[in-house]
Amino acid sequence: MLAWVAGFFILIVKLALVLLVVLFMAAYLVWVERKFLARLQIRYGPNRAGIFGLLQPIADVVKMLTKEDTVPEGADRIFFLLAPAVVAATAFLMFATVPFGADITLWGRRIPLVVTDLNIGLLFVFAMSSLGVYGVALGGWSSNSKYALLGGIRGAAQMISYELSLGLSLVPVVMLAHSFSLVDIVQAQARYPFILVQPVAFIIFVISAMAESKRIPFDLPEAENELVAGYHTEYSGMRFGLFFLGEYVHIMVFGGLVSVLFLGGWRGPLLPPIVWLLVKILLVALFMIWVRGTLPRLRYDQLMALGWKVLTPLALVNIVVTAVIGLI
Repeated sequence: MLAWVAGFFILIVKLALVLLVVLFMAAYLVWVERKFLARLQIRYGPNRAGIFGLLQPIADVVKMLTKEDTVPEGADRIFFLLAPAVVAATAFLMFATVPFGADITLWGRRIPLVVTDLNIGLLFVFAMSSLGVYGVALGGWSSNSKYALLGGIRGAAQMISYELSLGLSLVPVVMLAHSFSLVDIVQAQARYPFILVQPVAFIIFVISAMAESKRIPFDLPEAENELVAGYHTEYSGMRFGLFFLGEYVHIMVFGGLVSVLFLGGWRGPLLPPIVWLLVKILLVALFMIWVRGTLPRLRYDQLMALGWKVLTPLALVNIVVTAVIGLI
């Protein structure tokens, strides 16, 4: 009984720490993006709230918390109110299986640096990613707005389409690691990171992950010059903030997955394991921000053609080649 209580207490502590760290990183990733894009575009970015604008994320949170939370006339109130929570909650739950380091021993007890090491961890991540589609679709449909509905339909079609190439790109990784556990996948990269032997899978995964997170040049569900703000057009206050938060948590989730699946996870010389993982996540996030400041938005037919005619067939070919080389 005592061991069960201790295990439950450790689980709650890990959940709280992960939640706080993810919230803090998501808030300041917004600041990093605004400053980085400003430098790319030869301007200053936030520089009024605090030194170098470091208090800007706090000011944004206060602004969203104090703005009026409105519900459009004719909207489906229940689904309208729940949709942002679905997007944010599924993004947070994906972090439950991302390992932050090797096991440590504390008070004679072995503590894994992961909220839960599922033997089907990768499948759990895909399940949560699939559920996130419902938040986008319901937010657009329940708003009783044609712009929001079009954005929701675009978002659902885009996310479902790119989930296929996203999942197929990781089949070779599972074949190499012989496991769906993210911890086992990191352990399998003890000699070399999988990016060295699976560069095609890495490229497909990164492109598909950017499309899943609806980032430029794949931000067709929002497309402000076409749909005002897309599926969250009618949202205000903290409910809009939850959509916004979910987007940046998704960036960190996919940064963590890229690090764990292809870059060796927490492995690295000199620095502590968790620092290496955070550095890799930040580098992936900076790459996604750089792409946003560099490439224009695709047309919708180009978006779908890239997913169905290029990435999915390429992922299937990569699976076959990996299997043949493995047999040889």
